Amino acid sequence: MAHISNPRLAFAWQLVIMLASAIISAVGLNEFLIPANTFSGGVNGIAQLLYSVGQPMGIHINTGWYILIFNIPIALLGWFKLGHLFTIMSFATAFLTSMAAVIVPVINVAHNALLGALFGGILTGIGIGITMRYGFSTGGFDIIVLVLERVTGRTVGSLMFITNLLIIVMSGLLFSWQNALFTIIAIYASTKLVDLIHTRHQKLTAIIVTGHPDKVAKSIQHAILRGVTIIGSKGAYSGQPNATLLVVLSRYELYALQRAVQTNDEHAFIDILNTVDTSGLFMSEREQAAQRESLQKP
Repeated sequence: MAHISNPRLAFAWQLVIMLASAIISAVGLNEFLIPANTFSGGVNGIAQLLYSVGQPMGIHINTGWYILIFNIPIALLGWFKLGHLFTIMSFATAFLTSMAAVIVPVINVAHNALLGALFGGILTGIGIGITMRYGFSTGGFDIIVLVLERVTGRTVGSLMFITNLLIIVMSGLLFSWQNALFTIIAIYASTKLVDLIHTRHQKLTAIIVTGHPDKVAKSIQHAILRGVTIIGSKGAYSGQPNATLLVVLSRYELYALQRAVQTNDEHAFIDILNTVDTSGLFMSEREQAAQRESLQKP
């Protein structure tokens, strides 16, 4: 949310994202995955399994109600591990998704199991990814995965795929292994979209050439609490002395870094590189928050 400075506008935008996520997820479930007997990941997938098993037994409970029921205990985990506002927003999104799944009719749009799995996975991945990008989630397994992300440091998409293996196996045992294969496609498409949209885990290296290194470095450290390495350099064309700054940061911090640099040196040159991996001290969001609290104490 760094690009929206007004808190009211930021909150209003979160509400728009919440509603959009609910509708997109419900369409992915009811128009593509359910008609193809292909299962989504997480709580949505469990809800689909229970719905599919209950139909032959005369139990006609909509997937939306199952989604709501399972989100209640998981919300308690989020309340204690991820923060109150995050949990409230996530549970509200889960509630809207449940209601949208009840309202949106189940219609077979794709008429093809492979297309249903692919597009259903893409839509549910978009629904999950956009909420995580703006500071909350769709509830359910998303909360569990975000807790695991903080503990393990693995990407959200990879953790989602691991936690969804049970759903893949159950779909194969209860229906057919062809259903399980289509479920793998759906979950894979979903997790890839989540990682594409939710980029907080991705690391970058910024190379900044500036004539005001001390002022720019101090501004960067204040904005994103990252270490800055200053290397003396000289422009080959101009022959003027300058400095090259190296900063490793998370992708979500990029906007704040660019603003900090340009505010202090509008002529600075910034080169952004993808970082494959890091070792050594690299503060997580939780560690950064703790560091900010300690700096604010008198």
